[in-house]
Amino acid sequence: MSERKTFRIGTRKSQLALVQTEIVRKRLQEAFPELEFLVEPMSTTGDRILNVSLSKIGEKSLFTKELEVALADGRVDFVVHSLKDLPTVLPEGMFLGAVTEREDPSDALVLSPKFTGHTLTTLPEGSVIGTSALRRVAQLRRRYPHLVFKDARGNLNTRLAKLDDPEGDYAAIVLAVAGLVRINMGHRISQVIPPKDSLHAVSQGALGVECRENDADVRKLLGFLNHHPTRITCLAERSLMRQLEGGCSVPIGVNSSIKDRVLTLHGLVSTVDGQRVVEFEDKVSLKSSKSDKDDFTLATELGITVAKELIDRGADSILAELAH
Repeated sequence: MSERKTFRIGTRKSQLALVQTEIVRKRLQEAFPELEFLVEPMSTTGDRILNVSLSKIGEKSLFTKELEVALADGRVDFVVHSLKDLPTVLPEGMFLGAVTEREDPSDALVLSPKFTGHTLTTLPEGSVIGTSALRRVAQLRRRYPHLVFKDARGNLNTRLAKLDDPEGDYAAIVLAVAGLVRINMGHRISQVIPPKDSLHAVSQGALGVECRENDADVRKLLGFLNHHPTRITCLAERSLMRQLEGGCSVPIGVNSSIKDRVLTLHGLVSTVDGQRVVEFEDKVSLKSSKSDKDDFTLATELGITVAKELIDRGADSILAELAH
């Protein structure tokens, strides 16, 4: 370690982003009490454009670009992201220094007080469900055709306020369990949506800490934060997405797990209306692996295998339609 004593952490300004950054800062501060970790909040394109759905903006680095510019310029030393926001191909010179232990990656149904006690199945015909993710709309529309889905952008508190407005349109909104838990709003979860209804987003529930590839000091610090099982499951998911070249604008869902050193990955690609769905699941044993690096290679290969099978089953034509 060089003589550096102060490290600056870049983050978005939203409450959730600040809470997530504080989780990372606190762990580092406890592990390295002799060092100082300062938080530098900033706005991103995704934070500023709130009147357009994510799928229509079409930019893959909506919530990360400005943070990465600050990192490249040396204004910050590393950046904390929701890993699901981080593009699968990083800019040249950038490195994913750590992936933290995953919170529950599931989606959650949060009901308006007017509909307390309901589930997705029992909500009245025509009830409006708010979500900004095409992935959720595509999967839930297939399972629950009696519901109407409407875009809902804004930070978590903004969306919850829209939901709780007595004059509002929404019967419920769908959010990530992880975000609600992290801002101490887990009590608002009315139903955890099971994988059979909605596979989660790639890397949902995990934090990714990005740094400069050539910054040995920071890479050494961040290595302490790595949670190996989360890193390899997210690596498999990100490998699948990279092969399919999907972002916020593409309905790609995943589910992954590690049990007894066997890594399983389930992938799904759907049309936005949920009428055409392609799914595939495969697994790989990590038992013969001799190192973390071997695990990373096997996880990456699993993601590619599942993606290629999805393409063979028709995902390429779905993705081509969505691109136009």
